[in-house]
Amino acid sequence: MGYVSGFVAAVPAANKQAFIDHAKLAAEIFMDHGALEIAENWGVDVPDGQLTSFPMAVKCEPGEVVVFSWIKWPDKASCDHAMAAMMDDPRMTPDNMVMPFDGKRMIFGGFETIFTA
Repeated sequence: MGYVSGFVAAVPAANKQAFIDHAKLAAEIFMDHGALEIAENWGVDVPDGQLTSFPMAVKCEPGEVVVFSWIKWPDKASCDHAMAAMMDDPRMTPDNMVMPFDGKRMIFGGFETIFTA
């Protein structure tokens, strides 16, 4: 049924446009390497939790917003191939792909789609 790469990050609210620009460039690269669909979502109602929460997971600091993103792939093999190929893509150099957030606090994972409606 497909494969999804999911991401959650804390982005400074002041960097919203820089994040959008970064996401658009990244989306172009992901799509060129086989992604089927990409969604970037800016947090609007993301409450703090008592035990766990999105803000806690990414150690969200004052002035930051949680971003929730995913990339849909045909399958895990396509994702793995694309991720490896992207490391050689000249558009992925640090000069071209400046991250407008602290990437060390981003969480991510790969998921097999088991149901859609």
